[in-house]
Amino acid sequence: MEFDQLGVALLTTRDGSRERPDPEEDAVQDAHMAHLADLHDAGQLLAAGPLMNEHFRGLLLFTVDAQSVTDLMLADPALRAGRFDLTVIPWMVPTGALRFFSTRFPRSMAEIN
Repeated sequence: MEFDQLGVALLTTRDGSRERPDPEEDAVQDAHMAHLADLHDAGQLLAAGPLMNEHFRGLLLFTVDAQSVTDLMLADPALRAGRFDLTVIPWMVPTGALRFFSTRFPRSMAEIN
């Protein structure tokens, strides 16, 4: 049996960060979303979204190995701004077990609201 090797990233709320960004931090959130959209457009990010949990804030599923996920996410403006901590976990699933369809990721909060 063959396996696909994927990378999972968990974003956790950093101690002292706010549950929701202040209005002046909207640019950081929009830059975070644009970064994720770019990774998705490049075929490196399969799925991403917020988690409804007080500690865990986001889950991201990548097509690349764990070290590449780390490298890609360290460029994320929200991580660089100290909003989140990052945990990266390698994940293997039987080849063909997951199917994803083409979609478009929002690039800003304005596209969601």
